[in-house]
Amino acid sequence: MSVPDFKPAPNFIRNIINEDLESNKYQGRVHTRFPPEPNGYLHIGHAKSICLNFGLAAEFNGLCNLRFDDTNPMKEDIEYIESIKRDVKWLGFNWEDREYYASDYFEQLYQFAVDLIKLGKAYICDLTAEEVRNFRGTLTEPGTESPYRNRSIEENLDLFTRMRAGEFPDASRTLRAKIDMKSPNLNMRDPVIYRIVRASHPRTGAKWCIYPMYDFAHCFSDSIERITHSICTLEFEDHRPLYDWFLDQLNVYHPQQIEFARLNLTYTVMSKRKLLELVKKNYVTGWDDPRLPTLSGMRRRGYTPRAIRTFCELIGVAKRESMVDIALLEYCLRDDLNKTAPRAMAVLNPLKVVIDNYPDDQVEELDAINNPEDESAGKRKVPFSKVIYIEKDDFREDPPRKYFRLAPGREVRLRYAYFITCHTVVKDEKTGEIVELHCTYDPATRGGWAPDGRKVQATMHWVSAEHVIPAEVRLYDRLLTIEDPSDDPEKKDFLEYFNKNSLEVLSNCLVEPSLKNVKPGDIYQFERQGYFCVDPDTTAEKLVFNRTVTLKDTWAKIEKNMQKNAGYSQ
Repeated sequence: MSVPDFKPAPNFIRNIINEDLESNKYQGRVHTRFPPEPNGYLHIGHAKSICLNFGLAAEFNGLCNLRFDDTNPMKEDIEYIESIKRDVKWLGFNWEDREYYASDYFEQLYQFAVDLIKLGKAYICDLTAEEVRNFRGTLTEPGTESPYRNRSIEENLDLFTRMRAGEFPDASRTLRAKIDMKSPNLNMRDPVIYRIVRASHPRTGAKWCIYPMYDFAHCFSDSIERITHSICTLEFEDHRPLYDWFLDQLNVYHPQQIEFARLNLTYTVMSKRKLLELVKKNYVTGWDDPRLPTLSGMRRRGYTPRAIRTFCELIGVAKRESMVDIALLEYCLRDDLNKTAPRAMAVLNPLKVVIDNYPDDQVEELDAINNPEDESAGKRKVPFSKVIYIEKDDFREDPPRKYFRLAPGREVRLRYAYFITCHTVVKDEKTGEIVELHCTYDPATRGGWAPDGRKVQATMHWVSAEHVIPAEVRLYDRLLTIEDPSDDPEKKDFLEYFNKNSLEVLSNCLVEPSLKNVKPGDIYQFERQGYFCVDPDTTAEKLVFNRTVTLKDTWAKIEKNMQKNAGYSQ
């Protein structure tokens, strides 16, 4: 089953762009930007924004910039910048020569701030951060004006110049916009637009000791780059009046800010702060841990760019927040890998099987299909011999009802090989654990088919004991134990819902010899097991595979949820 033809509800951002093109609002131009802050690794939520911004630009023959919002040197790092560029390219998007940084504009932004001071629209404030919060008021009570609000333009210019020169201690003064302390929108109550921070900047070093706030840098960076449609997530909707106010005061080029709902995904967290907490407290092994929704973690786990792009297309663009079932993301991945991933046989929990009537020294090379969804993938040879391994779960000495796999006296099919029948069970004398089976095979059933037309109810995978390659397999599960920690009535810390069983390491796995020369990033379907990706921890001495996703198809549940939420992209 493939991803169905799915047409999301009308995209309101696309409608806005079409209207702007019809009215020639931006002289027929469409120019977007993806503006990450380099204070962490990108996650699947950022992928939605990347696909939206770059996708709309491509659809309308426009341009999309990659611009780093590097205005907070205390949290930013070159490592994050490089990881972001790597992730955007991996998703399949190219910003060509349009790689920009807010730090590119620090001098221009400083001059914009000076212009606001000259217009009497900004002032130097000596209140502490706590005092600023106390003076701000509440949603029901107006704020109180700073006692420094009415400083003269000359004094403000002098103090701002001295702030830049480093004459004052960190956090001792700020530059604030002079707007309206009684505004119902708290963002308009004289927001801070510059603060003093002595920290080494990843790109400018110690050149600056004052840095602009995001709201100030964002709108003017858009203006400088002549962006047409500044697409942001919904939490910036209340900031839009401030975005417009800054640009209107200086009468500069004015893009349009448009907000859409961010992606929320079940059983995980989409906050860089929380992801960083998981990393720093060693709940996971790093930003690329395959349990995380970071793009580097998903890439390591075996997610494909096409699956992620398909997922982002299916969920659409919404004006209101919603929770997307992670099963939809997994379905998009399965659908892609089913078409592209070569097949292989691997036994994760081995049980030895001796085929008593098979010649002792004989080895056969049997034909195995590489991908039934792709004839061009061809076939491979898999060795078969007297001793093989099967999965422990594929045998029951006392099988329950509707258990159709191997059991004493029962005949089953070995994939691509023969029919076998179990006759003897060998157990450990001390523990009683089953350690070996003795079976017979029917030579007439080579290839897995009986010439007399008899049927068996189970087909099992296997590996030849003489030819296997040992491997470690890491089975990953949900990051959290509940769908949405933010919906928890007890408001527990999200770490209390960390899934302690989210990683299971199987160290005694056996894989077929065709996997001898795999390299990190290669993805296979282990027949009957799921999809698995070769981990970077793989060495010449040890193969390591990560389970990417199981074979279970949950489309019926996904389709039901999508129908329930029909129209949410309006």
